[in-house]
Amino acid sequence: MRFSGTLNFVAQRPEIESVTRIINANPEQIFEVLTDPRMHRVIDGSGAVRDCRGKPERLNLGSTFGMAMRVGVPYSMVNTVIEYVENSRIAWQTRGPTTIGKFVGGRIWRYELEPVDGGTAVRETWDITQESKLTKPLIRNAGASTKENMATTLQMLDNLLTKSGKAE
Repeated sequence: MRFSGTLNFVAQRPEIESVTRIINANPEQIFEVLTDPRMHRVIDGSGAVRDCRGKPERLNLGSTFGMAMRVGVPYSMVNTVIEYVENSRIAWQTRGPTTIGKFVGGRIWRYELEPVDGGTAVRETWDITQESKLTKPLIRNAGASTKENMATTLQMLDNLLTKSGKAE
């Protein structure tokens, strides 16, 4: 397989990990994918995202959307868009469904887009500063694998938009 783009890893602190890739697409094209929860499975580098629950609509500030997940066993998460700047930034916070959400989740997934020569710099960030006290010790240990999964996610996003990473 051949891939395009530039990949940079940025370690900020143990509770925040970021990966940046230059994608040869404009911010509007990238943002369309990120704001469509049905596309999250297509670009998910972890393999954990299964299906969007409910009737997904284009995400905006305050949107909530459910995701069927699987890491060993199936489970569900509810996400709320907490940051939103059209074609520039989107972030959602994950929580467990119903009252369990008070005890499980809280991590933030953030995408920031910046036009650059050759396309758009896309930075994906995993932020567990607001993760629940119950799950944070377990989740914190996933930083290295999460960083690898984010790199794969950005690669898959690049492949989807540029078609340059398909197997020959």
